[in-house]
Amino acid sequence: QVQFMESGGGSVQSGGSLRLSCSVSGIVFRFYTVGWYRQVQGKQRELAVLVNSGGNTEYGDGVEGRFHIFRDNAKNMVYLQMTNLKPEDTAIYVCNLRSPAGKDYWGQGTQVNVSS
Repeated sequence: QVQFMESGGGSVQSGGSLRLSCSVSGIVFRFYTVGWYRQVQGKQRELAVLVNSGGNTEYGDGVEGRFHIFRDNAKNMVYLQMTNLKPEDTAIYVCNLRSPAGKDYWGQGTQVNVSS
């Protein structure tokens, strides 16, 4: 069974930093795309940042230069280092795995609140 443990969310002032972690068990994700998506209040879920199995990174709107994703295939860990956080970054951040066949696995999410 695939299980997620996401942590690192919380409340921070504008300009601050947070580090999110996603620990996955029950799967070997070396060949998966891994990423973080965010769901903001009143809007659809959107990509924050992802990295595929070849190390290529894709960014959502407004995060490049501030958000950095790291993966540790040996440990089945995904990290999101967020810096210079802005109020518009406030969202539930959800860890995602996508298999080569296109099957998605989702974590439960962790709340990030950024105050002005």
